[in-house]
Amino acid sequence: MSVSTLVSAPSICAPLPVLGQDVTVPLVTGGEVTYAALDYAASAPALQRVWDDVAAYAPYYGSVHRGAGYLSQLSTDLFENARRTVAEFLGCREGDQVVFTRSTTDSLNLLAAALPADCQVFVFETEHHAALLPWRHARVTCLDAPRSPREAVETLERALAGRTVSIEGGHGPALVCVTGASNVTGELWPVRELAAAAHAHGARIVLDAAQLAPHHPVSVADLDVDWVAFSGHKLYAPFGSGVLAGRADWLRAAEPYLAGGGASRKVSRRQDGGVDVEWHDSAARHEAGSPNVIGAYAVASACKALTEAGFDTLVAREQHLVRAVREGLADVPQVRFLSLFGDDAPRVGVLSFVVDGWNSSHFAAALSAEYGIGVRDGLFCAHPLVRTLLGSDPQSQGECGSPEAAPGEKSLNAIRVSFGAGTPDEHVERFVRAVKELVTDGAKWNYRTEDGRCVPDTSA
Repeated sequence: MSVSTLVSAPSICAPLPVLGQDVTVPLVTGGEVTYAALDYAASAPALQRVWDDVAAYAPYYGSVHRGAGYLSQLSTDLFENARRTVAEFLGCREGDQVVFTRSTTDSLNLLAAALPADCQVFVFETEHHAALLPWRHARVTCLDAPRSPREAVETLERALAGRTVSIEGGHGPALVCVTGASNVTGELWPVRELAAAAHAHGARIVLDAAQLAPHHPVSVADLDVDWVAFSGHKLYAPFGSGVLAGRADWLRAAEPYLAGGGASRKVSRRQDGGVDVEWHDSAARHEAGSPNVIGAYAVASACKALTEAGFDTLVAREQHLVRAVREGLADVPQVRFLSLFGDDAPRVGVLSFVVDGWNSSHFAAALSAEYGIGVRDGLFCAHPLVRTLLGSDPQSQGECGSPEAAPGEKSLNAIRVSFGAGTPDEHVERFVRAVKELVTDGAKWNYRTEDGRCVPDTSA
């Protein structure tokens, strides 16, 4: 679909075509229904444009960087052009590197491996585990969850001002890691202000854009961040590729993330039987092995599709869907949305909530089995944040426990609904209707816990 086919009113424009819109699933109560995929925050469906581009290239697939044949040269050009497309999509500065990885998690672990000696890392407890955990070999300062964007900036400023002295004396290198949009609440974080605070105290900053890039424009230069990381599978390109983009100096100075072909410029034997290696100082230094050219091309295709559709239009439509959920459930007092910054805080199409009287896993299972709606339940790989938002006094366990919760916390979990550029209005309308019916009438089926998940009980 071209941009010209979008209707003029941005709040009701047609969604971008994605795969799976006509998939039907069985209902435990009988019959089938078109599946409503409302778990975009975990993995978004593939854009039809991405699928078509990959299918058109597939017959020409060949080795990258190493082949003299036509298909190898074509694939190499495709791969490097994808790198340039991603750099443009991210508003990279001259001299920035774009490294293709497997995911946001892989990107942040790569950066963690490239940290200078004695680097101190500052990260909020609100981060996804992909941004919270990779720094375990560095000196880590974990910051409390802020309750407003201003408090986030002030908390970071205080922490940076009081940071510890390095082993050589004075303040050594420091890195701040922060999300652009929460994977739990969808709330937008004050990235530009946090970057300014980091730089004012001599620190660098990496932006976890996994939830931001699919919904909002991201510019490394405009936000003044040092690096940005995101995943292709959340950007409508589920072909196993991710991106780390930004400053080259720490990456060039670090040992390769993986040692192998492609990362090395020259390898020679020494007389003592050892091996000498001269590594590349380009992005190839951290892309050892045969590159995932299809994954990189898919990411570039998605970047082009979103840019051509226009983020202003996409954001306006997504906010229309957010309002439809919040206003549609405003008269259901049993539903409580989770938030750090308040109900009116700007957010992407990600909303988490709990329902009084229900275990969240039970509620999510009923949405799937009885209405054909796919959402996520649990702690969303952000355990400290969800525990902070829910408190330490969980509701009664109910019929089914959370697959992620620790013993004694079986009901300390939430439900997350998320959507994006491919979500039809009908999916959101069905979701609102289903929530109201479950709250009012209860589930039509019995459920039990099986292998840690809540599932329909078909034993009767």
